[in-house]
Amino acid sequence: MSQPNKQFTSDALTVRPVMSYIDMGDFIDVPWRIYADDPMWIPPLRLERRFHFSKYNPFLQHGEWQAWVAYRHHQPVGRISAQIDTLHRQRYGDDTGHFGLLECINDQDVFTALMLHAEAWLAARHTRHITGPFNLSINQECGILVDGYDTPPSVMMPHTARWYPQLLESHDFFPAKDLLAYKIAVDFDPPPVMQRLIERHADQIRVRPLNRNQFAAEMEVLRDIFNDAWSENWGFVPFTEAEFAELGNSLKYLVSDEYIQIAEVDGQPAAFMAALPNLNEVLAELNGRLLPFGWLKLIKKLKRHEIKTARIPLMGVRRQYHNTTLGMALACAVIEAPKKIGIAHGIREVELSWILEDNKSMRGILQNIGSEEYKRYRIYGKTL
Repeated sequence: MSQPNKQFTSDALTVRPVMSYIDMGDFIDVPWRIYADDPMWIPPLRLERRFHFSKYNPFLQHGEWQAWVAYRHHQPVGRISAQIDTLHRQRYGDDTGHFGLLECINDQDVFTALMLHAEAWLAARHTRHITGPFNLSINQECGILVDGYDTPPSVMMPHTARWYPQLLESHDFFPAKDLLAYKIAVDFDPPPVMQRLIERHADQIRVRPLNRNQFAAEMEVLRDIFNDAWSENWGFVPFTEAEFAELGNSLKYLVSDEYIQIAEVDGQPAAFMAALPNLNEVLAELNGRLLPFGWLKLIKKLKRHEIKTARIPLMGVRRQYHNTTLGMALACAVIEAPKKIGIAHGIREVELSWILEDNKSMRGILQNIGSEEYKRYRIYGKTL
C-alpha cells in the first residue's frame, strides 16, 4: 500500500490507516462484526484475504491502494479502501479512481469519516470521478447488494449490508450501473430456438473441455477470448496475464476440466464458459479458517459431489461473432454443454453472474432458457 494520509480522531471515533500486520488483521476482521447477526453472510477465508491484500496480489502490478479502519472506543466498526488502477485510467481518463472493501456499522458518522479519508487520498492523486466498490478491481468482487438479501452469496460474489445504499446516496453518490445475478436449474430444457441455432451451426462449432496438460496455454486462450469479448462493455479493464494465471492456479485443483468448456469455430477458439462449484457451501461451515480440518472438509465435499450449487463467473464470445446467429449459437452451445456434467457432479442449480443490466442480448438468452434474476448489485459513482 502507498503512503497514507494522517490519522483522524474525533471524540471516541478514530480512523487509522492500515500500516502493519496487526492493522491488517483488524481490517480483515471487520466483517465478522458487521454480519454477526446476518445468517446469509459467508465468512471469507482469513488466509486467502491475507494473500489478496499482500504485495503478491497481481493487481499491484498496475495499481496502488490504501486501506483504513474506523474504531469507536478502540473497537473496529468500519473499513474502506481507495485505489488507483492505471489500466482503468488508460481507458477512461487520468482523473478516475475507486473505493472498495466497504464495511461499516449503520452509523452515518463512521461512514462519513471513512469515505472522507478515501476521497482525500484519491483527490491527492488527481481523481475527480470515483466509482465503486471494487475489491480491488472490476475483475474481482464488486458492487453493493440492493436486492436479494434473503439468500447467501455464491462463490466470489459479495454480500453487503442493507444500509449501504442509503449511506452512499446520502454522501452524494449516484447509481452508476447495476449488475445482475441469475439462477437456473441445471437440468433446464433448452427452448426450441436454442436447439435450432446449435443445430444450424453444428458443422462449424466444436465444444470441448479444458485440456489440463496444456493448462497455462489454455488459460491464455480463455484470457484472450474474455478480454476481446468484454472489451466494449461498461467499465471493462483487461485481465493481465498475471491476474488470470493467479485466478487459474487458485482454482486448478478445485475445478474439474469439464467445468470449463471452450467452443471452437473451424478449429479456432471462439467462445468459452467457466463454472465453479459453489465453495461457499463449505466456507459457511469454516468461519474463515482452513486449519486444522477445513481443507479436508472442502476436498471431501468436492470428491463426493456433495456441493449442490455452482456459479458461472466467466463467459465470452469473440467480438467478431457478436450480433450474428453464429455468435448466438456459440453462446447457447457453451451454456448447454455443461448440463450433463453438472448433473453427474450432483449440481442442482447454477448462478450466472454477473450480467450488466443493459446487456440485452445475454439477458434475452438467459430469460429464454428459463433463468430467474434473483440478485441485483449496484456500482456507485461520484464527482469530487
